Amino acid sequence: METIEMSITTKFLPEDIALMERKGINIETVEKQLNYFKKGFEYANIIRPATIGDGIIKLSDEEINDFVDKYEESIKGNSLVKFVPASGAATRMFKALLEFKNDLEAKDTFAEPDLEKSKGLVADFFNNIIHFPLYTEIYSEVAQKLGSLDVLVANKEYKSILEATFSSDRLHLANRPKGLIGFHKYNGEVRTPVQEHLIEGANYAKDENGVVNLHFTVSPEHYDQFVELTNVYKEVYSKRYDAKFEISFSTQLPSTDTIAATAQNEPFRKEEDGELLFRPGGHGALLENLNNIDADIVFVKNIDNVTSDRLKEDTYKYKKALASILVDTQTKIFSFLRRYNEGERSEELTHEVIEFCMKRLGWSLGEELNGLTQDEMESYFFDKLNRPIRVCGMVKNEGEPGGGPFWLKDGNHRSLQIVESAQINFANPVRREIANAATHFNPVDLVCGLKDYKGDKFDLMQYRNENAGFITHKSRDGQEIQAIELPGLWNGSMAYWTTLFVEVPVSTFTPVKTVNDLLRPEHR
Repeated sequence: METIEMSITTKFLPEDIALMERKGINIETVEKQLNYFKKGFEYANIIRPATIGDGIIKLSDEEINDFVDKYEESIKGNSLVKFVPASGAATRMFKALLEFKNDLEAKDTFAEPDLEKSKGLVADFFNNIIHFPLYTEIYSEVAQKLGSLDVLVANKEYKSILEATFSSDRLHLANRPKGLIGFHKYNGEVRTPVQEHLIEGANYAKDENGVVNLHFTVSPEHYDQFVELTNVYKEVYSKRYDAKFEISFSTQLPSTDTIAATAQNEPFRKEEDGELLFRPGGHGALLENLNNIDADIVFVKNIDNVTSDRLKEDTYKYKKALASILVDTQTKIFSFLRRYNEGERSEELTHEVIEFCMKRLGWSLGEELNGLTQDEMESYFFDKLNRPIRVCGMVKNEGEPGGGPFWLKDGNHRSLQIVESAQINFANPVRREIANAATHFNPVDLVCGLKDYKGDKFDLMQYRNENAGFITHKSRDGQEIQAIELPGLWNGSMAYWTTLFVEVPVSTFTPVKTVNDLLRPEHR
């Protein structure tokens, strides 16, 4: 068969080229990804954790209230969007239950399972099943097939319950998107995360005209379900919250898929048809989706980070405060940039900029400015400040897995970054000690400014660090495969943004990673 040989080492078949073209992926990108498998990605050069007073701003109650009071004035004239990554299925949410079910089926026995000796998550689930918002759905499904769910639970017929639940063509629990699963119950009303985000939007992302713009990133197979649900509830909540909802959706672009490789760093081919395997590139692929948003201020928050009504006030309060801080910071930066652009050149201006960068942005500006002339210094500040801006909430680290705030060094430049644990070389004792000294955790609580001082949109693709991805190990057809995660949306994809970290209370961070998280007080 004829092959097309590339300039490096890889040989692609004509059908490989055709597949890439259908996806919108160029061959150079694939070659670059294959080289990453061979050489690896660079670890993040963390030099110290960001802490209170050294990269993380801690505001007093009075300061927070002052920013909240300024919120309505701050957003005047600005277009707002609430951006919610909501692409994932709930498979991980039900992982323990599915594994327990599969273990029972593998034993091929009708013997009663000893629940107390099984995984704690499964025990907690059945011991508290009546408290889950999903209880009504599960009860109805199981009752149609097996009879009363309460009787089955009392008789410890867990295997039958799980089989009826997860084999249901109607429930599709394991494959249903997390955003469409009932999280909270209020006097008989069961709410999904999508509904909770609509309510949040009405309370902190409503513009001066009463419009709430929400954008959800969804999987193509779930698109219609999201549209159907939001069409129903935007009418209900428009009246309840005196808001007009404008809701849009986008899917992860096929052009952001990344090629999979074998353990030998060669392109992986599917066993069934020999086709190259491309996989979704992780949440970093959503940078393209965010880049297509035309708004002045964008709130970013994950789909599963919602709480019950009785605890929402902290979320509203701190979102407004973060947005006010963003606008206040932007206003000062835009003023400097306009003065530079209009030709103002003076030591006084440079001194103002240095003081602002050190006090508001936390920059040290030691090595960076050494040896620079006045002209070079002005060019340096114009370049460093003329960038997208983000204000990121940070919560105290209480053991949650995930990324955190650090100071990174890139040449002579130090910057604040959110770094995932996969980007840190824990084999290096110095880096391990720095990572373990982190005091705060990234809850994905961002307010972003996407336009420059002239009102033009930034091209966000120009402000990411392509080398900040990482390699993960999966399995396919019984074989080990390697996959590439693109630089994360709030990690390497925002590496070259102007960044502020602000401490927010843990009450604003209430994610649901497993179904049993719904038993926590913040979801009851």
